[in-house]
Amino acid sequence: MKNLIKIISNRAIIIGLLILLQLGLLFAIIVRFEEYFVYFYTIYIMVSAAVIIKIVNNRSNPAYKIAWIIPIMLIPIFGTVIYLVFGRIRFTKEEKQKMSLIQEKEKEANLKTVCSVTIDDGNEDAKIQSNYLTQYGEGALFKHTSSQYFPLGEQAFKAMLEELEKAEKYIFMEYFIVEEGKMWDAILEILERKAKEGLDVRFIYDDFGCLTTLPHHYYRKLENMGIKSCVFNPFIPVLSPVFNNRNHRKITVIDGKVAFTGGINLADEYINEVERFGHWKDNSIMVKGEAAWGFTLLFLSLWEFIYKNDDNIADFYPDFEEDHLVDSEGYYQPYVDSPFDAETVGINVYLNLINRAKKYVYITTPYLIIDNLLMEALCTAAKGGVDVRIIVPHKPDKWYVHAVTKSNYSQLIEAGVKIYEYTPGFIHSKTFVVDDLYATVGTINLDYRSLFLHFECGVWMYKTTSVMEVYEDHIQTEAMSQLVTLEEARSISWLRKVGRATLAVFSPLL
Repeated sequence: MKNLIKIISNRAIIIGLLILLQLGLLFAIIVRFEEYFVYFYTIYIMVSAAVIIKIVNNRSNPAYKIAWIIPIMLIPIFGTVIYLVFGRIRFTKEEKQKMSLIQEKEKEANLKTVCSVTIDDGNEDAKIQSNYLTQYGEGALFKHTSSQYFPLGEQAFKAMLEELEKAEKYIFMEYFIVEEGKMWDAILEILERKAKEGLDVRFIYDDFGCLTTLPHHYYRKLENMGIKSCVFNPFIPVLSPVFNNRNHRKITVIDGKVAFTGGINLADEYINEVERFGHWKDNSIMVKGEAAWGFTLLFLSLWEFIYKNDDNIADFYPDFEEDHLVDSEGYYQPYVDSPFDAETVGINVYLNLINRAKKYVYITTPYLIIDNLLMEALCTAAKGGVDVRIIVPHKPDKWYVHAVTKSNYSQLIEAGVKIYEYTPGFIHSKTFVVDDLYATVGTINLDYRSLFLHFECGVWMYKTTSVMEVYEDHIQTEAMSQLVTLEEARSISWLRKVGRATLAVFSPLL
Protein backbone atom coordinates (compact mmCIF):
# COMPACT_ATOMS: atom_id res chain seq x y z
CA MET A 1 0.00 0.00 0.00
CA LYS A 2 2.86 2.37 0.88
CA ASN A 3 4.50 1.71 -2.50
CA LEU A 4 1.20 2.38 -4.28
CA ILE A 5 0.78 5.70 -2.45
CA LYS A 6 4.38 6.61 -3.27
CA ILE A 7 3.81 5.89 -6.97
CA ILE A 8 0.52 7.81 -7.07
CA SER A 9 2.05 10.83 -5.33
CA ASN A 10 5.24 10.84 -7.42
CA ARG A 11 5.42 14.22 -9.15
CA ALA A 12 7.18 12.86 -12.25
CA ILE A 13 4.50 10.22 -12.76
CA ILE A 14 1.70 12.75 -12.29
CA ILE A 15 3.27 15.16 -14.77
CA GLY A 16 3.92 12.38 -17.27
CA LEU A 17 0.30 11.21 -17.06
CA LEU A 18 -1.01 14.75 -17.50
CA ILE A 19 1.13 15.28 -20.59
CA LEU A 20 -0.04 11.96 -22.05
CA LEU A 21 -3.61 13.03 -21.27
CA GLN A 22 -3.12 16.23 -23.25
CA LEU A 23 -1.69 14.31 -26.22
CA GLY A 24 -4.60 11.87 -25.97
CA LEU A 25 -7.05 14.75 -25.93
CA LEU A 26 -5.46 16.18 -29.06
CA PHE A 27 -5.78 12.80 -30.79
CA ALA A 28 -9.42 12.45 -29.66
CA ILE A 29 -10.27 15.85 -31.13
CA ILE A 30 -8.80 14.80 -34.46
CA VAL A 31 -10.78 11.53 -34.46
CA ARG A 32 -13.99 13.23 -33.34
CA PHE A 33 -13.89 15.69 -36.20
CA GLU A 34 -12.60 13.26 -38.84
CA GLU A 35 -15.11 14.57 -41.38
CA TYR A 36 -13.05 17.74 -41.41
CA PHE A 37 -9.82 15.77 -41.86
CA VAL A 38 -9.02 17.31 -45.25
CA TYR A 39 -9.19 20.81 -43.76
CA PHE A 40 -7.17 19.78 -40.71
CA TYR A 41 -4.57 18.12 -42.90
CA THR A 42 -4.30 21.15 -45.20
CA ILE A 43 -3.74 23.41 -42.20
CA TYR A 44 -1.23 20.90 -40.82
CA ILE A 45 0.74 20.89 -44.10
CA MET A 46 0.85 24.70 -44.11
CA VAL A 47 1.90 24.91 -40.45
CA SER A 48 4.50 22.14 -40.89
CA ALA A 49 5.93 23.88 -43.96
CA ALA A 50 6.17 27.15 -42.03
CA VAL A 51 7.86 25.38 -39.10
CA ILE A 52 10.35 23.64 -41.40
CA ILE A 53 11.19 26.95 -43.11
CA LYS A 54 11.73 28.49 -39.67
CA ILE A 55 13.98 25.61 -38.60
CA VAL A 56 16.05 25.77 -41.80
CA ASN A 57 16.60 29.51 -41.39
CA ASN A 58 17.39 29.64 -37.68
CA ARG A 59 20.96 29.74 -36.38
CA SER A 60 20.97 26.34 -34.68
CA ASN A 61 23.30 23.45 -35.47
CA PRO A 62 22.58 21.74 -38.85
CA ALA A 63 22.36 18.28 -37.25
CA TYR A 64 19.83 19.64 -34.77
CA LYS A 65 17.77 21.01 -37.66
CA ILE A 66 17.74 17.67 -39.51
CA ALA A 67 16.81 15.78 -36.35
CA TRP A 68 13.65 17.91 -36.06
CA ILE A 69 12.73 18.08 -39.74
CA ILE A 70 12.56 14.27 -40.01
CA PRO A 71 9.86 13.70 -37.34
CA ILE A 72 7.89 16.71 -38.61
CA MET A 73 7.77 15.13 -42.06
CA LEU A 74 7.25 11.52 -40.92
CA ILE A 75 4.79 11.87 -38.04
CA PRO A 76 1.60 13.61 -39.16
CA ILE A 77 0.49 16.43 -36.87
CA PHE A 78 2.33 15.16 -33.80
CA GLY A 79 5.78 15.86 -35.25
CA THR A 80 5.00 19.57 -35.45
CA VAL A 81 3.36 19.58 -32.02
CA ILE A 82 6.36 17.83 -30.48
CA TYR A 83 8.73 20.39 -32.06
CA LEU A 84 6.67 23.33 -30.83
CA VAL A 85 6.81 21.83 -27.34
CA PHE A 86 10.32 20.41 -27.14
CA GLY A 87 12.30 22.00 -29.94
CA ARG A 88 12.31 25.72 -29.23
CA ILE A 89 14.17 28.04 -26.93
CA ARG A 90 11.48 29.27 -24.55
CA PHE A 91 12.89 32.65 -23.51
CA THR A 92 11.08 35.76 -24.68
CA LYS A 93 12.70 38.80 -26.24
CA GLU A 94 12.06 40.73 -23.01
CA GLU A 95 13.74 38.03 -20.91
CA LYS A 96 16.77 38.00 -23.18
CA GLN A 97 17.04 41.80 -22.97
CA LYS A 98 16.76 41.62 -19.20
CA MET A 99 19.58 39.09 -18.96
CA SER A 100 21.68 41.19 -21.31
CA LEU A 101 21.27 44.22 -19.02
CA ILE A 102 22.16 42.13 -15.97
CA GLN A 103 25.28 40.84 -17.70
CA GLU A 104 26.34 44.38 -18.57
CA LYS A 105 25.91 45.35 -14.93
CA GLU A 106 28.05 42.41 -13.83
CA LYS A 107 30.74 43.33 -16.36
CA GLU A 108 30.80 46.91 -15.11
CA ALA A 109 31.00 45.73 -11.50
CA ASN A 110 33.85 43.42 -12.40
CA LEU A 111 35.82 46.21 -14.05
CA LYS A 112 35.36 48.41 -10.98
CA THR A 113 36.47 45.77 -8.49
CA VAL A 114 39.21 43.79 -10.23
CA CYS A 115 42.26 45.00 -12.12
CA SER A 116 42.03 44.08 -15.79
CA VAL A 117 44.24 41.10 -16.50
CA THR A 118 45.44 39.87 -19.89
CA ILE A 119 47.85 37.14 -20.89
CA ASP A 120 51.18 38.82 -21.50
CA ASP A 121 53.65 35.94 -21.98
CA GLY A 122 53.62 36.09 -25.78
CA ASN A 123 51.37 33.07 -26.33
CA GLU A 124 48.89 34.34 -28.92
CA ASP A 125 46.90 31.07 -28.89
CA ALA A 126 46.20 31.46 -25.18
CA LYS A 127 45.38 35.13 -25.58
CA ILE A 128 42.86 34.43 -28.36
CA GLN A 129 41.07 31.78 -26.28
CA SER A 130 40.90 34.10 -23.29
CA ASN A 131 39.71 37.06 -25.35
CA TYR A 132 36.84 34.96 -26.70
CA LEU A 133 35.70 34.03 -23.19
CA THR A 134 35.94 37.64 -22.05
CA GLN A 135 33.68 38.74 -24.89
CA TYR A 136 31.16 35.89 -24.94
CA GLY A 137 31.55 33.73 -21.83
CA GLU A 138 30.76 36.42 -19.23
CA GLY A 139 34.11 35.68 -17.63
CA ALA A 140 37.03 37.90 -16.72
CA LEU A 141 40.58 36.54 -16.63
CA PHE A 142 42.16 36.26 -13.18
CA LYS A 143 45.55 35.70 -11.61
CA HIS A 144 46.12 35.74 -7.83
CA THR A 145 44.30 32.42 -7.55
CA SER A 146 45.20 28.96 -6.28
CA SER A 147 43.32 25.79 -7.09
CA GLN A 148 42.90 22.19 -6.06
CA TYR A 149 41.52 19.59 -8.42
CA PHE A 150 39.54 16.69 -6.94
CA PRO A 151 39.46 13.55 -9.12
CA LEU A 152 36.62 12.04 -7.08
CA GLY A 153 33.35 13.45 -5.78
CA GLU A 154 33.93 12.20 -2.24
CA GLN A 155 37.18 14.18 -2.03
CA ALA A 156 35.43 17.33 -3.22
CA PHE A 157 32.59 16.77 -0.74
CA LYS A 158 35.00 16.68 2.19
CA ALA A 159 36.64 19.93 1.06
CA MET A 160 33.25 21.59 0.49
CA LEU A 161 32.17 20.84 4.06
CA GLU A 162 35.42 22.26 5.42
CA GLU A 163 35.10 25.47 3.39
CA LEU A 164 31.39 25.92 4.14
CA GLU A 165 32.18 25.81 7.85
CA LYS A 166 34.59 28.73 7.36
CA ALA A 167 31.97 31.00 5.74
CA GLU A 168 31.66 34.42 7.41
CA LYS A 169 29.47 36.55 5.11
CA TYR A 170 27.64 34.56 2.46
CA ILE A 171 27.19 31.19 0.77
CA PHE A 172 25.80 30.91 -2.77
CA MET A 173 25.02 27.53 -4.34
CA GLU A 174 23.31 26.33 -7.52
CA TYR A 175 22.93 22.73 -8.68
CA PHE A 176 21.05 20.69 -11.26
CA ILE A 177 20.27 17.69 -9.04
CA VAL A 178 19.74 17.69 -5.27
CA GLU A 179 18.64 14.57 -3.42
CA GLU A 180 18.14 14.00 0.28
CA GLY A 181 20.81 11.70 1.68
CA LYS A 182 24.21 11.80 3.36
CA MET A 183 25.68 14.44 1.05
CA TRP A 184 22.80 16.91 0.94
CA ASP A 185 21.85 16.44 4.60
CA ALA A 186 25.38 17.33 5.73
CA ILE A 187 25.48 20.42 3.51
CA LEU A 188 21.96 21.50 4.48
CA GLU A 189 22.79 21.33 8.18
CA ILE A 190 25.64 23.81 7.64
CA LEU A 191 23.52 26.08 5.44
CA GLU A 192 20.72 26.23 8.00
CA ARG A 193 23.15 26.93 10.83
CA LYS A 194 24.96 29.65 8.89
CA ALA A 195 21.66 31.29 7.93
CA LYS A 196 20.66 31.41 11.60
CA GLU A 197 24.02 33.04 12.37
CA GLY A 198 23.05 35.86 10.00
CA LEU A 199 24.92 34.92 6.84
CA ASP A 200 23.35 35.54 3.45
CA VAL A 201 22.67 31.98 2.25
CA ARG A 202 21.18 31.48 -1.23
CA PHE A 203 20.37 28.33 -3.16
CA ILE A 204 19.21 27.67 -6.75
CA TYR A 205 18.07 24.25 -7.93
CA ASP A 206 16.67 23.11 -11.25
CA ASP A 207 13.08 21.93 -11.01
CA PHE A 208 13.38 19.30 -13.74
CA GLY A 209 16.70 18.00 -12.39
CA CYS A 210 15.07 17.55 -8.98
CA LEU A 211 11.73 16.30 -10.31
CA THR A 212 12.14 12.81 -8.83
CA THR A 213 14.52 13.66 -5.98
CA LEU A 214 12.89 16.52 -4.04
CA PRO A 215 9.31 17.11 -2.87
CA HIS A 216 7.20 19.69 -4.66
CA HIS A 217 7.68 23.22 -3.24
CA TYR A 218 10.91 22.14 -1.50
CA TYR A 219 12.04 25.75 -1.67
CA ARG A 220 9.51 26.54 1.06
CA LYS A 221 11.35 24.25 3.44
CA LEU A 222 14.60 26.05 2.63
CA GLU A 223 12.97 29.47 3.10
CA ASN A 224 11.68 28.36 6.53
CA MET A 225 15.29 27.57 7.45
CA GLY A 226 16.35 31.10 6.52
CA ILE A 227 17.87 30.01 3.20
CA LYS A 228 16.86 32.21 0.27
CA SER A 229 15.85 29.81 -2.47
CA CYS A 230 15.08 29.93 -6.20
CA VAL A 231 13.60 27.19 -8.34
CA PHE A 232 14.97 27.46 -11.86
CA ASN A 233 12.43 27.13 -14.67
CA PRO A 234 9.57 25.48 -12.69
CA PHE A 235 8.33 22.37 -14.46
CA ILE A 236 4.61 22.38 -15.16
CA PRO A 237 2.49 19.48 -16.50
CA VAL A 238 1.46 21.14 -19.75
CA LEU A 239 2.79 20.95 -23.28
CA SER A 240 5.36 23.72 -23.10
CA PRO A 241 8.91 24.53 -24.27
CA VAL A 242 10.05 24.70 -20.63
CA PHE A 243 11.30 21.13 -21.03
CA ASN A 244 14.31 22.28 -23.00
CA ASN A 245 16.37 24.85 -21.15
CA ARG A 246 17.61 23.55 -17.84
CA ASN A 247 20.18 24.93 -15.40
CA HIS A 248 22.90 22.29 -15.55
CA ARG A 249 25.44 24.50 -13.75
CA LYS A 250 27.13 23.45 -10.51
CA ILE A 251 28.54 26.32 -8.45
CA THR A 252 29.38 26.87 -4.79
CA VAL A 253 30.72 30.27 -3.69
CA ILE A 254 31.87 31.14 -0.17
CA ASP A 255 32.46 34.80 0.73
CA GLY A 256 33.61 35.50 -2.84
CA LYS A 257 36.98 33.99 -1.92
CA VAL A 258 36.40 30.27 -2.51
CA ALA A 259 34.44 28.57 -5.29
CA PHE A 260 33.74 25.06 -6.52
CA THR A 261 32.57 23.79 -9.90
CA GLY A 262 32.75 20.50 -11.78
CA GLY A 263 30.65 17.47 -12.54
CA ILE A 264 29.23 16.58 -9.14
CA ASN A 265 25.66 17.26 -8.10
CA LEU A 266 24.40 17.05 -4.52
CA ALA A 267 23.31 13.42 -4.36
CA ASP A 268 24.86 10.32 -2.82
CA GLU A 269 25.84 8.53 -6.05
CA TYR A 270 28.25 11.39 -6.80
CA ILE A 271 30.26 10.51 -3.68
CA ASN A 272 29.82 6.72 -4.05
CA GLU A 273 27.61 6.39 -0.99
CA VAL A 274 25.15 4.50 -3.17
CA GLU A 275 25.94 2.47 -6.27
CA ARG A 276 24.00 2.96 -9.49
CA PHE A 277 26.32 2.06 -12.37
CA GLY A 278 29.38 0.66 -10.66
CA HIS A 279 31.98 3.13 -9.40
CA TRP A 280 30.96 6.74 -10.07
CA LYS A 281 33.98 8.65 -11.38
CA ASP A 282 33.39 12.37 -11.10
CA ASN A 283 35.35 15.50 -10.33
CA SER A 284 35.36 19.04 -8.99
CA ILE A 285 37.78 21.91 -8.72
CA MET A 286 38.18 24.43 -5.91
CA VAL A 287 39.57 27.89 -6.67
CA LYS A 288 40.70 30.32 -3.98
CA GLY A 289 41.38 33.97 -4.64
CA GLU A 290 40.23 36.37 -7.33
CA ALA A 291 38.78 33.72 -9.68
CA ALA A 292 36.24 32.88 -6.98
CA TRP A 293 34.87 36.39 -7.43
CA GLY A 294 34.26 35.51 -11.08
CA PHE A 295 31.99 32.65 -10.00
CA THR A 296 30.26 35.00 -7.56
CA LEU A 297 29.28 37.28 -10.44
CA LEU A 298 28.05 34.33 -12.51
CA PHE A 299 25.80 33.23 -9.66
CA LEU A 300 24.47 36.72 -8.95
CA SER A 301 23.53 37.34 -12.59
CA LEU A 302 21.31 34.26 -12.70
CA TRP A 303 19.95 34.97 -9.22
CA GLU A 304 18.90 38.47 -10.24
CA PHE A 305 17.23 37.10 -13.38
CA ILE A 306 15.17 34.54 -11.43
CA TYR A 307 14.61 36.32 -8.12
CA LYS A 308 14.02 39.71 -9.78
CA ASN A 309 15.90 41.68 -7.15
CA ASP A 310 18.60 44.29 -7.68
CA ASP A 311 21.66 43.64 -5.52
CA ASN A 312 24.44 46.13 -5.11
CA ILE A 313 27.28 43.99 -6.46
CA ALA A 314 29.92 45.95 -4.56
CA ASP A 315 28.42 44.70 -1.28
CA PHE A 316 29.64 41.19 -2.06
CA TYR A 317 33.15 42.03 -3.16
CA PRO A 318 35.67 40.39 -0.80
CA ASP A 319 38.53 42.23 0.80
CA PHE A 320 41.52 41.15 -1.29
CA GLU A 321 44.29 43.04 0.47
CA GLU A 322 47.51 43.39 -1.50
CA ASP A 323 49.60 41.62 1.11
CA HIS A 324 47.14 38.72 1.27
CA LEU A 325 46.70 38.13 -2.47
CA VAL A 326 47.21 34.53 -3.52
CA ASP A 327 50.39 34.11 -5.54
CA SER A 328 49.86 32.08 -8.70
CA GLU A 329 51.76 31.50 -11.90
CA GLY A 330 48.88 30.74 -14.22
CA TYR A 331 45.54 32.20 -15.27
CA TYR A 332 41.95 31.24 -14.45
CA GLN A 333 38.81 32.23 -16.34
CA PRO A 334 35.35 31.18 -15.10
CA TYR A 335 32.79 31.16 -17.92
CA VAL A 336 29.19 30.27 -18.68
CA ASP A 337 27.16 29.19 -21.67
CA SER A 338 23.45 29.92 -21.95
CA PRO A 339 20.65 29.60 -24.52
CA PHE A 340 19.83 33.31 -24.24
CA ASP A 341 21.82 33.97 -27.41
CA ALA A 342 23.06 32.08 -30.46
CA GLU A 343 26.64 32.04 -29.18
CA THR A 344 27.62 28.43 -28.41
CA VAL A 345 30.36 29.16 -25.91
CA GLY A 346 30.78 25.60 -24.64
CA ILE A 347 31.46 23.99 -28.00
CA ASN A 348 33.69 26.90 -29.04
CA VAL A 349 35.83 26.49 -25.92
CA TYR A 350 36.30 22.83 -26.82
CA LEU A 351 36.97 23.56 -30.51
CA ASN A 352 39.55 26.21 -29.59
CA LEU A 353 41.38 23.71 -27.40
CA ILE A 354 41.32 20.96 -30.04
CA ASN A 355 42.32 23.20 -32.94
CA ARG A 356 45.22 24.79 -31.07
CA ALA A 357 46.67 21.54 -29.70
CA LYS A 358 50.23 20.76 -30.78
CA LYS A 359 50.98 17.57 -28.82
CA TYR A 360 47.91 16.07 -27.18
CA VAL A 361 44.24 16.49 -26.30
CA TYR A 362 42.91 14.29 -23.48
CA ILE A 363 39.15 14.28 -22.84
CA THR A 364 36.78 12.71 -20.33
CA THR A 365 33.04 12.82 -20.95
CA PRO A 366 30.00 10.75 -19.96
CA TYR A 367 28.52 11.09 -23.45
CA LEU A 368 30.05 11.32 -26.91
CA ILE A 369 27.22 12.67 -29.03
CA ILE A 370 29.00 15.15 -31.26
CA ASP A 371 28.21 17.14 -34.37
CA ASN A 372 30.24 17.30 -37.56
CA LEU A 373 32.32 20.26 -36.37
CA LEU A 374 33.61 18.40 -33.31
CA MET A 375 34.01 15.15 -35.24
CA GLU A 376 36.11 16.84 -37.93
CA ALA A 377 38.17 18.76 -35.37
CA LEU A 378 39.02 15.60 -33.41
CA CYS A 379 39.76 13.55 -36.53
CA THR A 380 41.84 16.29 -38.16
CA ALA A 381 43.90 16.77 -34.99
CA ALA A 382 44.58 13.03 -34.77
CA LYS A 383 45.45 12.78 -38.48
CA GLY A 384 47.88 15.66 -38.02
CA GLY A 385 49.80 13.79 -35.32
CA VAL A 386 48.13 15.14 -32.18
CA ASP A 387 47.62 12.44 -29.54
CA VAL A 388 43.84 12.49 -29.05
CA ARG A 389 42.39 10.31 -26.28
CA ILE A 390 38.83 10.15 -24.99
CA ILE A 391 37.55 8.27 -21.93
CA VAL A 392 33.84 7.41 -21.81
CA PRO A 393 31.83 5.14 -19.48
CA HIS A 394 31.77 1.36 -19.80
CA LYS A 395 28.58 1.15 -17.74
CA PRO A 396 26.15 3.77 -19.10
CA ASP A 397 23.36 5.58 -17.27
CA LYS A 398 21.25 5.68 -20.47
CA TRP A 399 21.54 2.74 -22.90
CA TYR A 400 20.27 4.70 -25.91
CA VAL A 401 22.75 7.54 -25.36
CA HIS A 402 25.56 5.00 -24.99
CA ALA A 403 24.46 3.40 -28.26
CA VAL A 404 24.93 6.73 -30.05
CA THR A 405 28.28 7.20 -28.29
CA LYS A 406 29.41 3.82 -29.66
CA SER A 407 28.15 4.72 -33.14
CA ASN A 408 30.91 7.37 -33.29
CA TYR A 409 33.74 4.99 -32.35
CA SER A 410 34.68 3.69 -35.81
CA GLN A 411 35.11 7.07 -37.51
CA LEU A 412 37.19 8.42 -34.63
CA ILE A 413 39.37 5.33 -34.27
CA GLU A 414 39.99 5.17 -38.04
CA ALA A 415 41.34 8.74 -37.82
CA GLY A 416 43.72 7.77 -35.01
CA VAL A 417 41.72 8.84 -31.95
CA LYS A 418 42.14 6.49 -28.98
CA ILE A 419 38.89 5.71 -27.16
CA TYR A 420 38.83 4.15 -23.70
CA GLU A 421 35.90 2.87 -21.66
CA TYR A 422 36.08 3.31 -17.89
CA THR A 423 35.53 -0.31 -16.85
CA PRO A 424 34.93 0.15 -13.08
CA GLY A 425 31.67 1.95 -13.83
CA PHE A 426 30.35 5.32 -14.97
CA ILE A 427 32.50 8.38 -15.64
CA HIS A 428 30.66 11.68 -15.25
CA SER A 429 33.56 14.16 -15.28
CA LYS A 430 33.87 16.64 -18.13
CA THR A 431 37.50 17.65 -18.69
CA PHE A 432 39.84 18.71 -21.47
CA VAL A 433 43.60 18.96 -20.94
CA VAL A 434 45.93 20.07 -23.72
CA ASP A 435 49.74 20.18 -24.15
CA ASP A 436 50.49 20.62 -20.40
CA LEU A 437 49.27 24.21 -20.89
CA TYR A 438 45.47 24.34 -20.93
CA ALA A 439 42.61 22.62 -19.17
CA THR A 440 38.94 23.16 -18.58
CA VAL A 441 36.83 21.60 -15.84
CA GLY A 442 33.09 22.15 -15.69
CA THR A 443 29.60 20.90 -16.42
CA ILE A 444 29.51 20.75 -20.23
CA ASN A 445 28.96 17.27 -21.65
CA LEU A 446 29.75 16.35 -25.23
CA ASP A 447 26.09 16.14 -26.20
CA TYR A 448 23.62 18.46 -27.87
CA ARG A 449 21.71 19.37 -24.72
CA SER A 450 24.81 20.63 -22.93
CA LEU A 451 26.31 22.27 -25.99
CA PHE A 452 23.19 24.00 -27.31
CA LEU A 453 20.27 24.02 -24.86
CA HIS A 454 21.34 24.11 -21.22
CA PHE A 455 22.83 26.71 -18.91
CA GLU A 456 26.39 25.51 -18.26
CA CYS A 457 29.61 26.67 -16.63
CA GLY A 458 33.28 25.86 -16.28
CA VAL A 459 36.72 27.26 -15.61
CA TRP A 460 39.36 27.60 -18.33
CA MET A 461 42.96 27.43 -17.09
CA TYR A 462 46.31 28.28 -18.57
CA LYS A 463 49.63 27.28 -16.96
CA THR A 464 48.07 26.55 -13.56
CA THR A 465 49.01 23.73 -11.19
CA SER A 466 45.61 22.14 -11.75
CA VAL A 467 46.31 21.71 -15.46
CA MET A 468 48.79 19.00 -14.55
CA GLU A 469 46.45 17.63 -11.86
CA VAL A 470 43.84 17.08 -14.57
CA TYR A 471 46.51 15.44 -16.74
CA GLU A 472 47.57 13.06 -13.95
CA ASP A 473 43.95 12.17 -13.27
CA HIS A 474 43.44 11.33 -16.93
CA ILE A 475 46.51 9.06 -17.02
CA GLN A 476 45.43 7.25 -13.84
CA THR A 477 41.86 6.86 -15.10
CA GLU A 478 43.12 5.58 -18.43
CA ALA A 479 45.06 2.85 -16.60
CA MET A 480 41.72 1.60 -15.21
CA SER A 481 40.04 1.75 -18.60
CA GLN A 482 39.81 -0.50 -21.63
CA LEU A 483 41.10 0.62 -25.02
CA VAL A 484 38.51 0.08 -27.75
CA THR A 485 39.98 -1.42 -30.92
CA LEU A 486 38.72 -0.78 -34.43
CA GLU A 487 37.83 -4.46 -34.74
CA GLU A 488 35.69 -4.26 -31.58
CA ALA A 489 34.00 -1.10 -32.80
CA ARG A 490 33.09 -2.79 -36.09
CA SER A 491 32.18 -6.22 -34.70
CA ILE A 492 28.49 -5.71 -34.08
CA SER A 493 25.40 -7.33 -35.53
CA TRP A 494 23.61 -5.72 -38.48
CA LEU A 495 20.54 -5.24 -36.31
CA ARG A 496 22.55 -3.28 -33.75
CA LYS A 497 24.14 -1.25 -36.56
CA VAL A 498 20.70 -0.30 -37.84
CA GLY A 499 19.55 0.59 -34.32
CA ARG A 500 22.58 2.78 -33.65
CA ALA A 501 22.31 4.45 -37.05
CA THR A 502 18.65 5.23 -36.42
CA LEU A 503 19.36 6.63 -32.96
CA ALA A 504 22.25 8.67 -34.37
CA VAL A 505 19.85 10.50 -36.70
CA PHE A 506 17.91 11.69 -33.67
CA SER A 507 20.99 12.16 -31.45
CA PRO A 508 20.48 15.94 -31.15
CA LEU A 509 17.19 15.22 -29.36
CA LEU A 510 18.64 12.79 -26.79
